[in-house]
Amino acid sequence: MSNVPPPIYSVLASDPDLQEIVQLFVDEMSDRIARFEAEFAAKNWAELGRAAHQLKGAAGSYGFAELSPAAATLENTIKANADEATISAATDHLIALCRRTTANPEPN
Repeated sequence: MSNVPPPIYSVLASDPDLQEIVQLFVDEMSDRIARFEAEFAAKNWAELGRAAHQLKGAAGSYGFAELSPAAATLENTIKANADEATISAATDHLIALCRRTTANPEPN
């Protein structure tokens, strides 16, 4: 049995009219991850919160609803002035989910 978490698929990925924009969203994910990592490393909580807020809205629009709650958790953790360890855990969780996104349609 594998401990590798499954990919996260967009519910829009199988729509031929939307496949291209879903692919663009996934292609930009490495830039988003890099931004999360850089803002965390700089302890720039305001910008990290803004990045999480942006992803929270965009993820749902692109059919990746699983990302939105994790992005909201990070945003709310920062707004609550949580300690660095708590922000780190929320950031790590969100990044782990982001790494699992794929533009391929879910197999049937």
